[in-house]
Amino acid sequence: MAAATRVRYGGLAMTGTEVRFAALTDVGRAREHNEDNFLVDKKLSLFVVCDGMGGHAAGEVASALTVRVVHEELKREADLIADYLAGKTGAEKVSQRDLLNTIEFAINRASARVHAEAVKDPSKRGMGTTLVLILFVGRQAFVAHVGDSRIYLLRGGTLEQVTEDHTVYNELIKRKKLPREKIEEIAPRNAITRAVGVYDHAAADTLVLDFLAGDRFLLCSDGLSGYFEEDPEELGRLLMEPDADVAVKNLINAANTRGGRDNITAVIVTAGDVKARDEARAKRLQLKRDTLARMPLFRALTDREMLRVLQVTEVLPYQDGDIAIAEGARGEELFVVLSGQVEVLRGDAVVATLGPGEHVGEMALIRNRPRSASVRSKGASELIVLRRQDFFEILRKEHQLAVKLLWQFTGVLAERLEQTTRQLGSAREELAAEDITAEVFEEVDEEENRITQVLPPQPPSNRPK
Repeated sequence: MAAATRVRYGGLAMTGTEVRFAALTDVGRAREHNEDNFLVDKKLSLFVVCDGMGGHAAGEVASALTVRVVHEELKREADLIADYLAGKTGAEKVSQRDLLNTIEFAINRASARVHAEAVKDPSKRGMGTTLVLILFVGRQAFVAHVGDSRIYLLRGGTLEQVTEDHTVYNELIKRKKLPREKIEEIAPRNAITRAVGVYDHAAADTLVLDFLAGDRFLLCSDGLSGYFEEDPEELGRLLMEPDADVAVKNLINAANTRGGRDNITAVIVTAGDVKARDEARAKRLQLKRDTLARMPLFRALTDREMLRVLQVTEVLPYQDGDIAIAEGARGEELFVVLSGQVEVLRGDAVVATLGPGEHVGEMALIRNRPRSASVRSKGASELIVLRRQDFFEILRKEHQLAVKLLWQFTGVLAERLEQTTRQLGSAREELAAEDITAEVFEEVDEEENRITQVLPPQPPSNRPK
């Protein structure tokens, strides 16, 4: 086994929750040099893993340069990150989108630098690197990734892959161009579709996650993840080792034991004690996720796509009698009841009462029209809010997700139209029904305690008297 290098272990508290890490990279059993690079900035709460590619050690140049440039760019924005953490308002307010834009800018600056180096040196032409990154701010993890290096999340004993590989194989699976068995024949899993430095621009995918005490993240190159494609449970078991230093060594050893055909890098980041778990907050986050997943609009989304939607939603509390939607006002939000109940009113009349999982105002996501009804909290309630601006941002940036959402939205509108058509049909039938109450009715004779049928007057008889 090749000697392990660059082992680091430490703790940091910038996030408000103690975050500990352990990191290790290894050349593996088949390569002569290590083209992987990683970075840990304890003060900034920044973790990066890059897996370089290119001949004549160009991959190592690409990954090292990317790590350095991304780090430099984000250090320059330390005040911006601090303002977000402090919850500044007004002109100093910093949004999630501002931080994500900052991360994307840093990655693109790195891509431009790597590409420029390759242009200057023909021996490095075509060099590039994958990248996975986590920036912890407050109780949120800002994630970015390019290529097929991965981030996993271990929560409550369940392992989830947070990132989605940018590979030819994955693209064909998503686009459903060929049956899976055909795709496996023609598309090697390691053929990536995005990288930092191959072009002067890199299209990074970004995500924001709420993390819990006890959560454990793994950032790794495909030299590690590739050996657990068919055995994610074993990866989760190794990651559950309480001592992160032992866990990261076990992961490297496992990859080398299974072949070690590539460089291997693993960075483990743990929020608090891995055995700890904030049950109340965990249940709340899961409730929010489950509530959205039950909606027809989001029912077809994958776990990662659901995370993308969750990051742009907000939970707002309401007291008894509070108005969430005012009839006649122009609105731009979809509201989903997370807890409690709300009443839907037209004028002063209550036309419906909605409970957890039910939603109102979905048309506001696609058009700016006056609200057709008011929504009032019945007792204390909490509503999940998705705003049109954030919805449109998803549609612009996530093309595959946009197709799913628009298709589901079409289904919701078709169902609503069908329901309205049925109601109109029923009303039409009621209006056309013959009224015979004037012709036949029953009268109760209380004295004789019997029912007498009273018939309408009969026409005069033609019979002779």
